[in-house]
Amino acid sequence: MKKRTLNLLALMILISSTAMTQSQFSKEVFMSQKGDSLLYRQLEPQTIDGNTKYPLVLFLHGAGERGNDNESQLIHGANMFTNPVNRDKYPTFALFPQCPTDSFWAPVNRSGIKDERFYPYESAMPATLQAVKELLDKFIENNPVDPDRIYIVGLSMGGMGTFEMVCRYPNLFAAAIPICGGVSTKRLEQIDIASAMRIYHGDADSVVPVRFSREAYTTLKTKKSDVEYIEFPGIDHNSWTPAFNMPDFMEWLFSQKK
Repeated sequence: MKKRTLNLLALMILISSTAMTQSQFSKEVFMSQKGDSLLYRQLEPQTIDGNTKYPLVLFLHGAGERGNDNESQLIHGANMFTNPVNRDKYPTFALFPQCPTDSFWAPVNRSGIKDERFYPYESAMPATLQAVKELLDKFIENNPVDPDRIYIVGLSMGGMGTFEMVCRYPNLFAAAIPICGGVSTKRLEQIDIASAMRIYHGDADSVVPVRFSREAYTTLKTKKSDVEYIEFPGIDHNSWTPAFNMPDFMEWLFSQKK
């Protein structure tokens, strides 16, 4: 009985914490040039000084958070930005778009998985990611955003979307954090990415092979890119949990500047 009560209390605390996080992100809808609607949540600095430019973080969620509720994309990572200490220490804009259920952030090989690469390179940019880029451009244009401190973070499918964005816009982001993602190393060989990068992966990942991140790191390192790789022993696919719990996760991100 006591254990059941504790479990119920823990669940209530989690629900309350999630609700508090969601309440600090406004619900928004963006209409792309093609007429597609993109659901997203938006966080602003607690106080905006008219003479100050603020950093901007674009966060791409994983496949499990796709949908049309405009809430699920906040399940992982959003609480880092609403944490009171972080809000005071790192005032920032944050955009959390939600990918529709039948879409992906990065191109998909419709003919089947080859070489275990879920998202090999294709010339066409996915419509959903194109809408995200349009949203990003419009937001930067209309808000006091520091162009030298634009960041991108993504996990799993969002980690692949993060690689996709830095490959297509290698000079846009001051820093990029792809977590348990992947990318074609051939693309990385052909592009000079200016973003500082931190790659995270669990070595026991049963969904996205850890070699995707290892190979990406090796390729970027060979090109003398500014890249770090952090691997978690014994961690399966949810490597975002230990990544977000790294003591310097936020500090490293917000210290990067073009």
